[in-house]
Amino acid sequence: MQERHSPKISIIMCFLNVEAYIEEAIKSVLAQHYSNWELVMVDDGSSDLSTQIARHYGNEYPKKIKYLEHAGHINLGASKSRNVGIAKAGGTLITFLDGDDILLPDMLSILLQQKDMHKAEMVMEASKYWYSWNDSIKKDEIIKIGAPANKTYQPPELMYHLYPLGDGAAPCICGLLVDREVLLRHGSFDESFKGMYDDQSLLIKIYLHEKVFVSDGYHNLYRQRPGSLVYSSHSASNYLSERKNFLLWLKRYFQHNQIKDRRLNKMLASSLIPFYPGRFFFQKRLPGKIKSLFRKIAFNR
Repeated sequence: MQERHSPKISIIMCFLNVEAYIEEAIKSVLAQHYSNWELVMVDDGSSDLSTQIARHYGNEYPKKIKYLEHAGHINLGASKSRNVGIAKAGGTLITFLDGDDILLPDMLSILLQQKDMHKAEMVMEASKYWYSWNDSIKKDEIIKIGAPANKTYQPPELMYHLYPLGDGAAPCICGLLVDREVLLRHGSFDESFKGMYDDQSLLIKIYLHEKVFVSDGYHNLYRQRPGSLVYSSHSASNYLSERKNFLLWLKRYFQHNQIKDRRLNKMLASSLIPFYPGRFFFQKRLPGKIKSLFRKIAFNR
């Protein structure tokens, strides 16, 4: 099916050692109803059969699928790999797909329609956290983005709602459609992040500077498995140290880009307090203790 308005969409797939899943991910792209796409596959140094599978599809569909790898077939991390894909992409629009996730057949056509309708630089949607692929007992769960849906947000509104400063769930990387020009304008992914927070480093730049439409639909499956990056980071108890590093990066980003929004700066300062025990005591615990003491004094009078 060829739409009247049919800009090329580049799907950036960064992958590392996902031989059990990558063919299914590729086939989900081939099954898209929207036809004007290309798949840019960036091999981040795989040592299993992922490389051979990706090369096979690149050879079979040379006009639709590009296979890329780093010099020496080395591992440079997801941020660097996705940036390579963005740089080599031929499309004016970009979406992302990890090598173990799935796009439902109408995802590209629906996200493009929403983006055009709402004239947003990026559209993002909910994701189905996919457990049943490996566990028929555990139910899949649709995680909606943690801000009121079917609404267009001006910058920096989404920062108030969404993680990492707000309480609402952030989108999955496979639930986005964004202008390539926007990514390039804001430096794409920050390559200092090689694990968790690589996606957040990109998203906050867009929240702060661009118009975003939030959809309550979902057209992607986010595979839940023990070997995934997020699972490993949490299991290895790295989460707190990685969050602290990210928040310090965000503080530098605010300073460098002269983000003067008082609410955001207050939220950032509050998020950093738990990582500094002395400050946490004086700013959080001590005021509560003083209030409690005064209440006791007043009660005993």
